Amino acid sequence: MSQTFRQPDILEIARNEGKVTVEGLAERFGVTVQTIRRDLTELAEAGKLERVHGGAILPSGVTNIGYDERRRLNAASKTEIARRCARDIPEGASVFLNIGTTTEAVARELLHHHTLMVVTNNMNVANILVGNPDIEVIVAGGVLRRADGGLIGTLTTRVIEQFKVDIAVIGCSAMDTSGDILDFDVQEVTVSQTIIRQARRNKLVADHSKLQRTAPARIASLEQIDTLYTDERLPPALVQRCAEWGTQTVICGPSA
Repeated sequence: MSQTFRQPDILEIARNEGKVTVEGLAERFGVTVQTIRRDLTELAEAGKLERVHGGAILPSGVTNIGYDERRRLNAASKTEIARRCARDIPEGASVFLNIGTTTEAVARELLHHHTLMVVTNNMNVANILVGNPDIEVIVAGGVLRRADGGLIGTLTTRVIEQFKVDIAVIGCSAMDTSGDILDFDVQEVTVSQTIIRQARRNKLVADHSKLQRTAPARIASLEQIDTLYTDERLPPALVQRCAEWGTQTVICGPSA
């Protein structure tokens, strides 16, 4: 396979899996590791990937990747995470779901629930839950972010402050190995911080790719989260911190 055709395939693999390795790509494409290293270097120079030891990851920094790309990234793992999280939400609960592709997956799993009240600042979540007449849906108004259907700003925060929900299910853009939960949009971070304050229990849904990325704005620490749902085991140091904080970690899918 020529370099022209190989590099788009490498990008697609990175979007689906969050990370690519030199040895894995060399075996997959039947080429030498030196050839793959050249491919990754060129993709990194073009700003399409970030080189890391042994491979590359999707670029991160001050701008998030596109919403459609995020939907495709680790889609199967997000479904497993969402299914397990939804299973832990009891009938009759009040729930908050924030902006994110994994929280949208949770909304799809909640279509099987009854007598829930869901508050959300995610238009996509609201549209999903319309399909279940047993769920009362309350949309926290605000400024519409067209890129992902999110509602943000002061008005959104003020609406959320009127509620005290049983469970908040939140997503994030990145997670630091110190346990900090991160995002890109400062206005969205303010909304997420309010959600955490206004919930009796907080659940974070985040696949393993979040630990391979970074973002500039801090939402909170895992210390403030009751349960983290993810698809791969955390680094040992972070496992220890979660144990000290009393943050339960639920591994969903094949790594469970």
